Amino acid sequence: MARILDIPINDIQRPLYRQNNPQRVEALMTSIAEVGLQHPIEVLEVDGQYYGFSGCHRYEACTRLGYQTIRCCVRRASRSVLQRHLA
Repeated sequence: MARILDIPINDIQRPLYRQNNPQRVEALMTSIAEVGLQHPIEVLEVDGQYYGFSGCHRYEACTRLGYQTIRCCVRRASRSVLQRHLA
């Protein structure tokens, strides 16, 4: 079962590099500044640590806007599930 939480951005590890589209990040920054983040990013919680694998443009936009936290859809997972995401 997933939970929606506001998590400190610095607590979310992003173990896979993703290339962001700069124009998309800029557009999201404008939208988020005007109306807020409409869709939470998805993170896995493994042993109390948070790992983000999606929502890279929203994450980058919120980071550039100086947000301290970001709304997340959190799913608990085992280490084996984390390893599959890293493979």
